Amino acid sequence: SGHGVQAKEHEDLSDDEGLEGLGVPLDAVVKVWCVHSMPNFSLPWQRKRQFRSSGSGFCISREERVILTNAHCVEWGAQVKVQRRGSDTKHLATVESVGWECDCAVLRVEDEEFWDGIQVVQLSKKVPHLEEPVLCVGFPVGGDTISVTSGVVSRVEVMTYAQTSAELLGIQIDAAINSGNSGGPAFNSAGECLGMAFQSLGADQAENIGYVIPTVVIMHFLNDLLRHKKYTGFPTLGIDVQTMENAHLRQAYGMGPKQKGLLVGQVAPTAAAAKVLQEGDVLLAFDNEPIANDGTVLFRKHERVAFSWVIAQKFYNDSAELTILRNGEELKLKIDKFHPEASLVPVHLFGRSYEGPSYLIVAGLVFT
Repeated sequence: SGHGVQAKEHEDLSDDEGLEGLGVPLDAVVKVWCVHSMPNFSLPWQRKRQFRSSGSGFCISREERVILTNAHCVEWGAQVKVQRRGSDTKHLATVESVGWECDCAVLRVEDEEFWDGIQVVQLSKKVPHLEEPVLCVGFPVGGDTISVTSGVVSRVEVMTYAQTSAELLGIQIDAAINSGNSGGPAFNSAGECLGMAFQSLGADQAENIGYVIPTVVIMHFLNDLLRHKKYTGFPTLGIDVQTMENAHLRQAYGMGPKQKGLLVGQVAPTAAAAKVLQEGDVLLAFDNEPIANDGTVLFRKHERVAFSWVIAQKFYNDSAELTILRNGEELKLKIDKFHPEASLVPVHLFGRSYEGPSYLIVAGLVFT
């Protein structure tokens, strides 16, 4: 019985952190509270009724005092607060910069007390392989405390990010991702962060499908901020393409039996590629990375992804080499400098001096 008492005491001592065995820095995960104030686009001089939401975030640097979360968690944020696990205080945070395409946002908290003894999440450099275990941590609906769900990597491919319909690399997992999990980290078995939870397919469409932003996309976002001191985005070629899986189509454009590529349709006049590409060109390779007839490139052994991912890994002001087929002859062309396309409608009004739609009233008619 003496042993029993000793064991009981021992149990109580270790009980304060039963999750340490997971090897996951749970204390780095915070809850993000936001009050959203959306502009009313049909009555542009007003704003819609404010509403509140909560999501998750995690600390990536104690020195820089930076917290990473999803862009949609703090969209139109009038006030953003963060709360640490096991704390009863909500600390005011400012939104430093937002990447709408990749659905990432950087928050900064000035309060000294908040950073006292906080853990930091290490970002994994690699894209995980299929069937690797995943642990999702966050503050989803269904309770107020931290939640941990586990699963495996189901798929890695270029997918549409719901925030701005951008096409970027994404990881599909079967761990439950619910409303409120957004912005929370997904850890691998080594306790490193392999991505950030951000969206899922509804139960009416499919079961157990959640999506994670891989660290390669997050690192691009952070490196972009370091390089340009502001978010500039993910480059695109600004072209419409058509697959060339039809043998007669390939023959019509003078392609050899070994040649593979994509047919260039429209070229956006403000895109960086407008100077070098023409309608009717066949894009064979980008930076010596051969493009297949279905528009994919080799990603890893036995895995292919859409060729747009090769372009998205570039930064603005970088150069790129294109191999094309024009009038039956192979040419090597160079894009000297990627620059953002001049879009007619801005992706978002964040960071403007007036965060609302511009409008003009003429004789009782509103143009917005």
